[in-house]
Amino acid sequence: MISVLILTKNEEQDLPGCLQSVAWCNDIHVFDSFSDDKTVDIARAAGATITQRKFDNWAAHQNWGLANIPFKHNWVLYIDADERVSEKLKETLLRFSSVDAEVVAYEIQRRDFAWNGRWLKHAQMSPFYLRLFRPDKMQYKRLVNPVSIPDGKVARIDGFLDHYPFSKGFRFWWQRHLSYADMEAAMRMMDMDAGTSFSFQKAVFSTDFSERRYHQKGIFYKMPGRPFIKWFYLAIWRRGFLDGRAGVTYAVLQAVYEYFIVLKTKELQAASSYRA
Repeated sequence: MISVLILTKNEEQDLPGCLQSVAWCNDIHVFDSFSDDKTVDIARAAGATITQRKFDNWAAHQNWGLANIPFKHNWVLYIDADERVSEKLKETLLRFSSVDAEVVAYEIQRRDFAWNGRWLKHAQMSPFYLRLFRPDKMQYKRLVNPVSIPDGKVARIDGFLDHYPFSKGFRFWWQRHLSYADMEAAMRMMDMDAGTSFSFQKAVFSTDFSERRYHQKGIFYKMPGRPFIKWFYLAIWRRGFLDGRAGVTYAVLQAVYEYFIVLKTKELQAASSYRA
């Protein structure tokens, strides 16, 4: 068997469906950031083990959880409240047994669904995420949109993890991404202040997905015209237009989000210059 880890903050709407999709697990942990709605009551009623900690940033929060939550099993499936374990993934996880001792994490293909229920099959930055792992062999970096850093080999398993990012509506999506933009801009300022360097060679040719992703993110944030580049990548390069209006619209939303990061970074730079 495996353990399940769900991060929450005021997830009374989405948590019931998420818990139902992992009801087959005998060790469910809800890692809550002191919700003030019915999230904890829902988790407790479902028999989940509840751990609470004040949220500071994504990497620190997730790393603390992996290090301090008393998981019953050696392998952990990490999911968010707006995600669901599909039937195919459930079948895979129920018969899961890692035969390769060197493998410490598994990539799972995620299906993102638009507000109209359409699968954004093409308009995704990446369809694979490291969500099944040994907690003692996993760590996260970056304040937001953290990069998974496994200490060992990575493989893939069958089945989809279904994601509903618009389950709470457009207003919630925008508000959440505005906060993400703040943290992304803060990360950009930290990298500039520290003189952090990123490798183009590793960003393109590294066989380690997590390493490649880390350096791609670092290089991307140094490029001019990022909002347009992101739109072109999602809508054209990854053929998001094949997802119809939903795919093109999603590419636009992601481009605007990228522009928020640009504006916030300029705002922080101006404030820093003023203090100097």
